[in-house]
Amino acid sequence: MDSLTQAALGASLAGAVAGKTLGRSVLLTGAVLGTLPDLDVVIDYGTAVANFTQHRGFSHSLFVLAPLAVALAWLLWRWKPQLSFQRWLALTGLILITHPLLDAFTTYGTQLFWPIGPPIAVSSIFIIDPLYTLPLLAGCLFFLARPPAKTAIVAGLAVSTLYLGWSVLAQQVMTQRVQPALAAAGLENPDLLVQPMPFSTLLWRATALQGDQRIEIVTGFLDGDTPLNLEYFPRRPELASEVSDLPEARRLEWFTRGFLDYDQAGDRITATDIRLGIPGAHPFTFVLATRNGSGIDPTASFRTPRPPVSSEALGLLWSRMIAETPVLCLASLSSPAPGQRC
Repeated sequence: MDSLTQAALGASLAGAVAGKTLGRSVLLTGAVLGTLPDLDVVIDYGTAVANFTQHRGFSHSLFVLAPLAVALAWLLWRWKPQLSFQRWLALTGLILITHPLLDAFTTYGTQLFWPIGPPIAVSSIFIIDPLYTLPLLAGCLFFLARPPAKTAIVAGLAVSTLYLGWSVLAQQVMTQRVQPALAAAGLENPDLLVQPMPFSTLLWRATALQGDQRIEIVTGFLDGDTPLNLEYFPRRPELASEVSDLPEARRLEWFTRGFLDYDQAGDRITATDIRLGIPGAHPFTFVLATRNGSGIDPTASFRTPRPPVSSEALGLLWSRMIAETPVLCLASLSSPAPGQRC
């Protein structure tokens, strides 16, 4: 999740555990601890793919954060012994462990068990979702106004947690909605990713991969009986095959679970993470190799500039979320004329 959300979660947990003893200052302690695992973004691993796939790695591993929580609890106890070591440990442990657990509900993926196992990505909540964050911020504001405000802090945590649970249920509902349409289109057992569109859990995007075909579906809870719109995108498996032996291509395949789009721009072969963003505005595209006369030359990967997003996109997204716009064409980020399809 975004840094503000992680800070709000850390501050809320700190307030719930130690607000009565430490007062307002504990919110700042919790916010700092809540953002601590994300400091790995300052590390340069050498290439764009390495930086992309190492983020949320060791700094989000339960194997690292558990002993770190013990060490930090001891240091904080020495600093402010009015709170017992056990309470400090509850505070640091809850904050440091919930950070990667919350991240694991997003699509990016979190290496909870680094250095073993693949990233875990439930993909049930967008990286920025105000309906998750606002209850936490409200509890913190009540605390600042009238500490310790434990009821408000706990209520904020409870509402946010229930919303996170709702996101998983909503994802299952949307998965069951799109599966018959995919089967009717000839995709019986595709690789399928169902995730929320930006900023809410009312509108969802399903991405299905099979062979040289990719299908995208946008559907929401306010759509009623509107038929699903299937949007087709070509895939280029021959390019995937050409770079399949490159270490950075294999690393991306592992990290994204194969949700990549390979393309060629001039002599450059690129790979795009199609999980993140939306078609036409995917933020992570990497150059992996250049083509020569007889084959390809691997290159130290670098990221291409992020495509611009139209200023009308946010309004169109809102209109589609409330079902005022029945169809959203992802390829063009536009709405088709009445009676037409994408």
